[in-house]
Amino acid sequence: MRAEIITIGDELLIGQVVDTNSAFMAEELNKVGIELYQITSVHDDAAHIASAVMAALSRVDVVITTGGLGPTKDDITKHVLCELMGGHLVPDKSVEAHIRNLYKDRPAVLNRLTETQWLVPDNCTVLPNRVGSAPLMYWQTLEGKHLFSLPGVPYEMETAMREQVLPVLQKESSEQITHRTIMVSGIPESALAIHIEDFENALPENIHLAYLPKNHTIRLRLSGYGVPVETVEAEQRKLIALTRQWLVATEDKPLEVLVGEKLKALGKTIATAESCTGGKLAMLLNKHAGSSVFYKGSVVAYSNEVKENVLKVNREYLEKYGAVSEQVVALMAFGVMKVLNTDFAIATSGVAGPDGGTPEKPVGTVWIAIANRKNVYTECLHLRGDRNTITDTAATLALVRLLPRIA
Repeated sequence: MRAEIITIGDELLIGQVVDTNSAFMAEELNKVGIELYQITSVHDDAAHIASAVMAALSRVDVVITTGGLGPTKDDITKHVLCELMGGHLVPDKSVEAHIRNLYKDRPAVLNRLTETQWLVPDNCTVLPNRVGSAPLMYWQTLEGKHLFSLPGVPYEMETAMREQVLPVLQKESSEQITHRTIMVSGIPESALAIHIEDFENALPENIHLAYLPKNHTIRLRLSGYGVPVETVEAEQRKLIALTRQWLVATEDKPLEVLVGEKLKALGKTIATAESCTGGKLAMLLNKHAGSSVFYKGSVVAYSNEVKENVLKVNREYLEKYGAVSEQVVALMAFGVMKVLNTDFAIATSGVAGPDGGTPEKPVGTVWIAIANRKNVYTECLHLRGDRNTITDTAATLALVRLLPRIA
């Protein structure tokens, strides 16, 4: 089965809101063997919505719309789909009861606009929306196509997908889709493609390889369609053997999760001292639940004063070598490890730009240090891009260098 997602809302098309819903839905659909064929974004315009839905139904088996289900005038999805599918809006007592219960402690929310939320097309199946007021609507056409209309609010959409949409589709989908991913770093994408060319050419017909480069790392994803999991995993083992010297991870997990798992398994802790990355490492390391077990905190030492007074970096080193130097970044790592009493530390100091570069230390020069109680590893990175790209890449590569040194 193939699916298409249609995201509805002017806010998506002017860049005011970033579409994170589609990525979530694509991943969830794959889990039940449904391949995502296309993602389309449309205006809050009746003709635009209707034409997009009809075109999608002509191409794929499953169409999921998100957005436009609120009670205000710009939310027209329900009205458009009702007319398109040949129905009429009628009150639904179960939806009304749910909404009244949802807002029982907020009576001011229950007004003449809210009351329109329990009007639903008389020819659709209304699926429960446990966490919101917008009704979830589902049609199955005479041709066996599936049309779902979900809220655009991410939390409501995710709950609806897990609790309502996927159980319906699981009964219909028979194809198995398997993904297995590894991550490598330290080799250009083109050189990697040449290195594994024979492997890629020899892949079975229904297994495909994708290259996903980001921040000086490359994820290699093997996707098997209608083939046993064991077959995909056998190909993954071959790929691991071929890329061993650049291998970072053999699981499709964020780097910070892999770092956390290793630290927790060893009962070790870490802290960060950041200058040019400005807290990005801290954000990554405390991003996921349970990070307090291994991550103690950060010192964002952007100024030399903080480096000296908080991290105890010797002023003579700052004056002699400069803040962006091997000597200073190593002392930053040891300093934060001592201040926060951890087993490991990462430190960064660099020139992120767009200004501040010199012939000796141009924009993109970043020193990283990874320390434990006995040793410190340092490396000078020479990165390209704008300020955000440089700092994102520095944070990523710091975690890449950290992983094999957690022991």
